[in-house]
Amino acid sequence: MYGDGFETHAPTQEDAFPSVLLEKLTHLGALSAVLPVKNGGLGLYESPEGMQGLIDLLRVTGRLSLSLGRCIEGHINVVRLVSLYGSDRQQKDLAALVKRGVLGGIWVTDGAQPVTLEPTATGYCLNGVKGFCSAVRQVGVALITARTAQDQDVMVLVPTTEPERIGKGPGRLTGMAASGTGAYDFTGVEISADSIIGQAGDYLRQPEFSAGAWRGSAVALGGMDALVDLMRQELRARGRAENPHQQRRIGEALILRETASQWVHRAAKAVYGVHVAPEECAAIVNLARIAVEQAGVQLLTLVQQALGLSAFIRGKQVEQTLRDLATYLRQPAPDETLTEAAAWFVERDWPEETL
Repeated sequence: MYGDGFETHAPTQEDAFPSVLLEKLTHLGALSAVLPVKNGGLGLYESPEGMQGLIDLLRVTGRLSLSLGRCIEGHINVVRLVSLYGSDRQQKDLAALVKRGVLGGIWVTDGAQPVTLEPTATGYCLNGVKGFCSAVRQVGVALITARTAQDQDVMVLVPTTEPERIGKGPGRLTGMAASGTGAYDFTGVEISADSIIGQAGDYLRQPEFSAGAWRGSAVALGGMDALVDLMRQELRARGRAENPHQQRRIGEALILRETASQWVHRAAKAVYGVHVAPEECAAIVNLARIAVEQAGVQLLTLVQQALGLSAFIRGKQVEQTLRDLATYLRQPAPDETLTEAAAWFVERDWPEETL
């Protein structure tokens, strides 16, 4: 992939969405590769070979840009959920969009006015705002959640091509500024029943709700790849790579990176395994999520210690990557995630790998 015009660590304006990288990935077929084979994709969710391909796609994207990695992972999530819960017609319609280069977004965090779904004489009408929408100006179709009159959440696949509906996001984050996060106002958007994906409650249905977290860990692993490379490059450039103390840090960084890699692969194998119980799958993926977070946080400190004040200079790629990874690693409810996963294995042995 790097031979197709990619630069692994090309510095960019921090707030600028990585549009060129997205265009290159789209040209290479990355958006459509995640579609099922029956819909013209490579079926990366359908075989062990596809598993490694999906890990590589997420990891390489995260290495190139964590902000883009977040958006690609969201696109994959849209395809995955529609493949699981959507009708054949809905899957074909989404595939047609994706093959035309349309980026999907998973926007489920409500703004000040939660999104609701109200019946009309001809279908349904959406009202409300989604407040944390990655790639809000690049996404062409979003999978959102909406609350019905029966106080249930349903998934809705809806076009997001009206720029006048875009608003400001939650505020300036420390990192991940290039992910293009904003708000999108769905008030008055009319849809048909064909836009509703699956049944009420499907978005939170296990094991997919928890199991899908392995993809984010794969993106984070790519960010760790970038940091390890940047640390080694700078130490070599400064003539410090032969120092035994710095070599110890390099060695520890490689151990952390490989630890994260092993956990990502173990989680993916649980997801792809055909004989893995849903609860067990969710538990393994949640343990992997925490393991990757812990390894990533330790790597942040290690890189800062290795490079000193150089790691804190604004405008340097390593400084931005440190902030991006620190932000990306902060996923919700880590304590609950860990204790629930541990509880599953209190009375159960660790399973053998099935792939």
